[in-house]
Amino acid sequence: MIDLVIARLKAEVADLGGRVEGAASFATLMQQNALPQVTPAAHVLPVGLTGGRANAATGMFTQLFDEAVGVILTIRGHDQTGGRSLDLTEALIRAVIEAVAGWEPADEIGSFRLVRGNLVSLRAGALIYQLDFSITDQLRIPT
Repeated sequence: MIDLVIARLKAEVADLGGRVEGAASFATLMQQNALPQVTPAAHVLPVGLTGGRANAATGMFTQLFDEAVGVILTIRGHDQTGGRSLDLTEALIRAVIEAVAGWEPADEIGSFRLVRGNLVSLRAGALIYQLDFSITDQLRIPT
């Protein structure tokens, strides 16, 4: 799922300039206590799973679940507090929401919906904002 969201953002959000990476790149930045060299940039991470209603019938276990992904946006404001990033951020947030919300990847049973967005940090002249999206899927396990 993460790879699909990365590809979608690269294709649909021109302002990111293809700067969309996954968890490995994000982990490297965190280990180095660093920010992306060029911004705006995005990292797509798995946020979690939430199980729903389960049903066990002869020969099959089924359960709906929601899979959540987070899109972490980093935008440098070229000032110490990152305050100048706020104007740029609003347009980028809208573009990411429009690219993901309502999108139905071919192998899923639902469409992505926006769960929440929140400011993570204003540090080192950069604004970091996280958008979380969720999609419903289904487990089908022969028993």
